[in-house]
Amino acid sequence: MPKEKFITITQGDRIHHPHHGIGKVQSIRKRSFSGENGTRFAKIFFKRDSLTMMLRENQLDEMIRKPMGLKEAKKLLAHLKTWKGKVSNQWKPRATAHQLKMEEGEPLRYAEVYKDLRVRQDEGTLSAADRKHFKQSGEMLVEELANAFGKTPSEAMEQISLATQN
Repeated sequence: MPKEKFITITQGDRIHHPHHGIGKVQSIRKRSFSGENGTRFAKIFFKRDSLTMMLRENQLDEMIRKPMGLKEAKKLLAHLKTWKGKVSNQWKPRATAHQLKMEEGEPLRYAEVYKDLRVRQDEGTLSAADRKHFKQSGEMLVEELANAFGKTPSEAMEQISLATQN
């Protein structure tokens, strides 16, 4: 899912940030910070991290995207079922590859990391870095799917579990 250019948001919209997940726009208004006068900022609350963030309106397209919709969520679950990627057996190259995917902020990449590590978990071979990425990718997937399907996080996790069964 390519990033949208010139993202426009309004108060109440849901957005996705690659590190903090799904957030809700609380307000958009002019503020003066650090010598800048009258710059417009979006105030966004991220429930999962209990974090409120101020983002410059002119930088939104570089930092956030719209959450995936129902159609993309269905494609993501299908991708989880069928994807059979190959990862390194060495923890460091694997952790680097997974970190790069996580930083993309794209649901399909989260799904690939999660599926890779779900298989390794079943084999009992998760490193500390693997456990961290497994938890992060799972949280991001749950958030995206719960938002797209209008489900609870536990219902979204059940869909992920069904899609990743061997």
